Amino acid sequence: MAILDSQGRLFGKVNLLDIGAALIMLLVVAAIFLLPGNSGTSLAQIGVQTKPVEVDAIVRGLSVREPSTLMESIKSTGKTRIIIRNQPYGEVNVLGLQSLPRTVAVPQPDGSVRAEADPRPELNFTTDMLLTLGGDGQVTADGVVLGNNKIKIGTPLEVEGRDYRFNASVIGVRIKE
Repeated sequence: MAILDSQGRLFGKVNLLDIGAALIMLLVVAAIFLLPGNSGTSLAQIGVQTKPVEVDAIVRGLSVREPSTLMESIKSTGKTRIIIRNQPYGEVNVLGLQSLPRTVAVPQPDGSVRAEADPRPELNFTTDMLLTLGGDGQVTADGVVLGNNKIKIGTPLEVEGRDYRFNASVIGVRIKE
C-alpha cells in the first residue's frame, strides 16, 4: 500500500488538504488564547498621568415638561452618568449647570439686529443649558482620555440619570492641576 494514492489521500483514508486546514485552525485558536494582545486598558500605562478634568457640554433644544425641575434634580444629585460614543464611562460630578436663554434675532428700523427673548409659547417646554462635568481622566500626548475614549471639543455625550437621558456636545476640556 502506497503512502499517497492518486487522489492525494494519506494511506488511502485522509486527504492532505483536510490535514492542512485542521492544522491552520488549530494554530489560529492557539494564537488567540496564548499570545498576548493589547486589548483593554491598563491603569499602570507607562507615561500616562491621571488628573482631574473638567468638561463643558452644551445641551440644545431639550424638550422637557418642567425644565426648572429637571435642572434642580441634576444640581441636587451632584452626580450623573455619561456615555461616550455608546460606551458607558460611569459616574461624574456635576460641577455646574447654567440655563441658557432662548433668543430670536429682531431686525431694527436702523438696519441693526437685536437679540430678544423668543415669545413662542411652545418654548416653555424646551431648554438649553451649559453643563460642567468633572472626573479623573488620563492625560496623553493626544489629549484627555475618559474610559478608553478621547474627549475633545465636538465629542457627543449622553448624559443619564434616574429620570433623564439626553444628548450633549463637548465644547470645552480643561485639565486641572
